[in-house]
Amino acid sequence: MKTITIRGIEPDLAEKLKQTAKRSGKSINRLLPDILKQNFGMTKKKRFTVVHDDLDHLFGQWSEEEFNRIQGMIDKERKIDKELWK
Repeated sequence: MKTITIRGIEPDLAEKLKQTAKRSGKSINRLLPDILKQNFGMTKKKRFTVVHDDLDHLFGQWSEEEFNRIQGMIDKERKIDKELWK
């Protein structure tokens, strides 16, 4: 991989790069190639980027009894009937 030195980075830009790198959990050296690739159209677009929240109102709505009943039905269906596989 090629090494490139960039001179003349203004303090404001350097600080912005540091903050962005920290937020993304990357070093500046890892962040810059990503920024350049994105700017030059060299990144693959994610196909599945839509986050759905249409079922959020159901989250956490089961009682312990309902959960155990439903989990019991799921566990029952997951059992292998050995007689069918002879």
